[in-house]
Amino acid sequence: MAGAIVLKLSLSALSLGLCFNALAGSFQPSSQLFASPSERSFEEDRKTYLSARNALLTKQFSKYQLEREKLYGYPLAPYLDYYDLNRRLGSLTSAEIDSFLSNYKNSYLSDKLRQRWLYSLAKKQRWSEFLAYYDPSIPSTALTCLSLLARYENGDASAMSEVGILWNVDHSQPTQCNQPFDLWIANNNLSAEMAWQRFNKAIGAGNRTLANYLVRYLSGRQETLAKLYIELGRYPHRITKQQRFQEQSAEMQNIIHYGIQRYARQNPVEALKAWNRYDAQQLFSESQRKQTQQQLAMQLLRKNQYSAVEHLIADVPEISNQILTEVLIREALAQQDWRKVYEYIQSLPTEAQQSERWLYWRARALANTDIVDPIYTSPKEIYTQLAMTRDFYAFLSADKLGREYHLGDTPSQVSPEQLLAISSHPAAQRARELRATGDVTNANREWLHMTSGFLNEEEHIAAAALASQWGWHNKTIHSLARAKSWDDLQLRFPLAYTKQVFTAAQRHQVSPLLLFAIARQESAFAEQARSPAGALGLMQLMPGTAQQTANKAGVAYKKSKELLVADKNITLGSFYITELLTKYNGNRILATAAYNAGPSRVDRWLKKSASQLPIDVWIETIPYSETRKYVQNVLAYSVIYGYRTGTVPDLLTSVESNRTL
Repeated sequence: MAGAIVLKLSLSALSLGLCFNALAGSFQPSSQLFASPSERSFEEDRKTYLSARNALLTKQFSKYQLEREKLYGYPLAPYLDYYDLNRRLGSLTSAEIDSFLSNYKNSYLSDKLRQRWLYSLAKKQRWSEFLAYYDPSIPSTALTCLSLLARYENGDASAMSEVGILWNVDHSQPTQCNQPFDLWIANNNLSAEMAWQRFNKAIGAGNRTLANYLVRYLSGRQETLAKLYIELGRYPHRITKQQRFQEQSAEMQNIIHYGIQRYARQNPVEALKAWNRYDAQQLFSESQRKQTQQQLAMQLLRKNQYSAVEHLIADVPEISNQILTEVLIREALAQQDWRKVYEYIQSLPTEAQQSERWLYWRARALANTDIVDPIYTSPKEIYTQLAMTRDFYAFLSADKLGREYHLGDTPSQVSPEQLLAISSHPAAQRARELRATGDVTNANREWLHMTSGFLNEEEHIAAAALASQWGWHNKTIHSLARAKSWDDLQLRFPLAYTKQVFTAAQRHQVSPLLLFAIARQESAFAEQARSPAGALGLMQLMPGTAQQTANKAGVAYKKSKELLVADKNITLGSFYITELLTKYNGNRILATAAYNAGPSRVDRWLKKSASQLPIDVWIETIPYSETRKYVQNVLAYSVIYGYRTGTVPDLLTSVESNRTL
């Protein structure tokens, strides 16, 4: 549906219940709706491919050869060839490598095999061959170091002149760099100045382990200064021993700055006192003074020393920056000091002031004070401007005006020719078949390799449309983001896993819109998603939480990998969010905040706010930026998913909007 969508209806529990069965029965996964005859014809080939792959793994090589011969022309045949070559890497000939690289030029697999081959050649010190296969465009520091070693071993002494730039960095390099580094140092290329530069880079990056290592390359005064850095890294409070840091020099000022910064993390109030003494003694540059004071202010804020920060800014107003100011705005919001809110917003950079977030709070501040704004005649003018967009603050603004939401759903335009070009791409064909055989990891790699070579937004949009046809919603969402195409709500907010969502919603009496919104925010519908923290699957459940939830729900659950199956993940995720809704009396704001940050943190935040804050203020003052954004997105996405299923619910229910937290 094109154009501005301005429906806004309340979605009651009764109307949700009535639409469960109808919607669950009418929506099917996109992969079923769009499966083409050519895709279905690969079913036998997939079985043969899996059989051949298993034969390789179990060393049934005769069987492998028989199965492989059946698969010429099948998109995944190159994977079998790669696996076969990889197992024989130590005995391969250049001709075999050349054949593969030629047949699958510029593919993910050819790049991968080239790198494996290069490491094999380096291990055998076949340096001439290494250089023949080395490609400088490969983004690998390890291979770059080996290429310099290869050149040196082949008689190119100039290679050593390129080692320094790799050595002089703020982090440790791969072990493959050790030998060229040792040769470079042995040939007297490491100067005292460069060693001191790298030490300071390591200190600046907080890499104390590397800094400790680098002390061995220092001597004299530089060694003495380095040991002061090392000491303050271990014992920051020693920066208060002012008599030890009285030398008037740029190097000592840098050490003082480092020590104050380290100590401020432990005790910002005492660090500020120590800084004031040093500031009276040393002739710091203006930029260093500003940087130190800003860091002190940020650490004071972390310890809730708001009064100290306000005094610091009053004395040195130029130290204020956007991050610092935004923290102060939120503290003023928590105190409902609307005049301060307005004043701090006015001190933000102009671009930040024009963001939806701070325009909304500017309007709220104007509505609660008698301030005359130099630009806007009234809060209503700001709300009207915001309500013409589509996000959390836009929906809040529309509610302030009593107006319908502006959804702005504009379908993407993709020609059949564009779609055919992407679907015919060998990497796309391989990605599709890898997904069909359960190899999601390599499917993702093929897709990334293909899309990283795109030159324009149209290709990304066509890729998004193709991924949608395949039911690969995660890639649809990411491809549209790469194209900065935000207005196709059909593609950006897919009705994915609809049967599972509506079944779980009906079973647990929870809104399916909330389940869709959480899955969209958590994983963008990546069934195999794994977070760095260990959360798994569509609704990103931690294994421990999943086990506790399964026990309460009476759901069979033994291994964490079960969370990578949509049915199990949605079943447990929906039960868990229902538990949280029950705990918080149906309040989605608190339940979703707890889903992201944990109930114990939400309980602490509630205790601090003591039921004194309007709901929008409570959300804005959530201490964790990730959780704040999470709650805002889930609420906004729930509105959009209401539209996608035929209704547009209020951003906040009447119970939520009328309650203070």
